[in-house]
Amino acid sequence: MCGIIAIVRGNDHGSPTDVSALRERLASLVPMLDIDPSSWPSSIERAATELESVDTALRGVPGTAGLLADPSSAQSMAAECATLENALGEAEAYLDDPSHTLDPAGLEATNAALLRCKDALWAIGRDRLRASDGVAKLCPAVPGTDGTAVLLSLHQALSALDRLEVRGRDSAGVQVQLTGHGLDPNDPEVQRALRERSEVTFTSGAVRLVDGVAVFVYKAAAEIGELGDNTSVLRDAIRADGLLHAALANEGVAGLVLGHTRWASIGIVSEPNAHPQCSDEVDGSDAAASSGAPFATAVLNGDVDNYAELAESDSLGLPPEVTCDAKVIPTLWHRALATGSAAPFEAFRETVARLEGSVAVAATSTADPGELVLALRGSGQALYVGVADDCYIVASEPYGVVEETSRYLRLDGETPSDPDNPAGSRGQVVAVRSDRVGSAAGIRRLSYDGTELPVTEEDLTTAEITTRDIDRGDFPHFLLKEVTDAPHSFRTTLRGRLVQHDGGYDVHIPESSLPSEVIEGLGRGAINRVQVIGQGTAAVAGQSLAEFLAALLVDTEVRVRATPATELSGFDMRPDMSDTLVVAISQSGTTTDTNRTVDLVRSR
Repeated sequence: MCGIIAIVRGNDHGSPTDVSALRERLASLVPMLDIDPSSWPSSIERAATELESVDTALRGVPGTAGLLADPSSAQSMAAECATLENALGEAEAYLDDPSHTLDPAGLEATNAALLRCKDALWAIGRDRLRASDGVAKLCPAVPGTDGTAVLLSLHQALSALDRLEVRGRDSAGVQVQLTGHGLDPNDPEVQRALRERSEVTFTSGAVRLVDGVAVFVYKAAAEIGELGDNTSVLRDAIRADGLLHAALANEGVAGLVLGHTRWASIGIVSEPNAHPQCSDEVDGSDAAASSGAPFATAVLNGDVDNYAELAESDSLGLPPEVTCDAKVIPTLWHRALATGSAAPFEAFRETVARLEGSVAVAATSTADPGELVLALRGSGQALYVGVADDCYIVASEPYGVVEETSRYLRLDGETPSDPDNPAGSRGQVVAVRSDRVGSAAGIRRLSYDGTELPVTEEDLTTAEITTRDIDRGDFPHFLLKEVTDAPHSFRTTLRGRLVQHDGGYDVHIPESSLPSEVIEGLGRGAINRVQVIGQGTAAVAGQSLAEFLAALLVDTEVRVRATPATELSGFDMRPDMSDTLVVAISQSGTTTDTNRTVDLVRSR
């Protein structure tokens, strides 16, 4: 239960967006949301399309740079967003009034259009405007476009960590690996900073300057704390780092960001054990470093079951303060790089192939500072590569990706690429580069045995959630938010589906929710099994649904069963499941085990 985030941004940032024109476009949308059912849903659909266009224009470095250059327009846009939110609230209140005049089809379409409006408006106000504000707060004097691009990556990584903290929050860390930084290793001030910030344990504030590549890391660790505490510490550390600010002021600077939030399993909660971990070894044990080998760092989700054996067999000089299993990954990769016998990506593949256990790894090295490498093997972990126009965003959950893009590649850590070599080919390694951002074609993917697995646009998935769905708001915990939001969520879910009529209620279920082929299959007996699946509390909800359905179908041939998703995928799969209706329940829509089971059933 940890969280991984990484951002690989391209170096072609384009011109800043003209935000004053976007502000005017926002202001023109208010009349489209007036209470006028005769023009619905078409007028609301047009408003949604326009809002989505404004959101797209504000994404990435051009949008952030434009907002920073025109703070007056940015402030006005915030006010326009508030006005539009009020208008959307009034439209929803009208739909909740039983006296509204929309027919079921019109109501369903209007609901969908309003949802698009809310998602896009949220993205503008809470993602784009907040990003420019967050970038400004990370550095006292906002640098040029290149430095702004690095700060935007840092902000987005920290924002993703805020969301990923639900997967563990006893420690967190973020690093930025810079090229084109202009730091002179012969400058006395730089030399002094490097001496003072060269801790072998790679604790917060540590800096490395290797082969012209500068690596800065910031960490926080606390067994007891609130959600958001760790990222607040990281933001303060970045804001106070004058050496980093000097590097970001240099024209041509570029940065790759890697971050992690941890729930300790192996190793105590401490800054030395927080990720990212680095390849440094204690004095006298690292011949690779003395030979000028590249510096490497890595973050890990899962457990390396054989980390102690690897440390002993390779005589790794691990600092005694670092007791987590992740430390062996960059250290072994660093030693493999020192031999020069393989390219960095191949050396990484050979390194992770030695790890036993279920793991998700993201790593960087100064050997190829614009490349991020990933590995996924086993069950229980996940990695997603988000594909945006100007960057790749990698996260261990889709909600770490969706602030910047809705398209992502999900790595498969379980399916062997070679049926004749299931053990050796199970798992995937991936490389993404700053000079190939923007498309699926820029993603290089191999199986663990080195077989090329080309990535196409068809391999990408479109997320069904947005940042609005996963925002904690002002609540201290997600559970409290969910309990508080439940009545409204319940009401909006049933809107248009339970319709008052003659003192009772009629049920209207659209084709998108209950396809006609399912109704026909149940009616003619082609579907005679209903399997309800989920994980955790979603599985419990599935049990109640199964009990309800079983009571309704007691006099039919249809059998109803509820099981955890892992039980269905592990023990109940059949070659032909065309007679089975699977109802998958998930709180987030991103549960790895549930989604994997759905994919397996669809293929049958």
